[in-house]
Amino acid sequence: MSTQYTIRRLPPQTISQDVTSFYGLQTISTHNTTRADASEANIQLTYQAMLTQQQAENEKLALYRAASDAARLAEWEFHNAVLAMKEVVRGQYGSDSDQAQAVGLKKKSDRKRPTRKKSVAAAS
Repeated sequence: MSTQYTIRRLPPQTISQDVTSFYGLQTISTHNTTRADASEANIQLTYQAMLTQQQAENEKLALYRAASDAARLAEWEFHNAVLAMKEVVRGQYGSDSDQAQAVGLKKKSDRKRPTRKKSVAAAS
């Protein structure tokens, strides 16, 4: 048998087919094998282990999603607080002050004035 690439996940369809095959094996009363890894008892143990690990993964995934949502909301709250602080600094010190520049705002006097674009005469 070739080396298996176990880094990737098995497709859900493959797992579903394996479970169906396992259920089918349970209906065969005369099944008897000398291979320990192909025995019904071993398959039952590995099936239970798979279900346990999938449940643990789903629980951790739910915790991860909850933590991710909490972090995202905290980031937005921080961002909105900084925006409010910038508005307060602009209102208190003016939009052309060094304090406004210190909090990341551009001074009004540093902005480049818009220039009028010259119209290009039609070539004759």
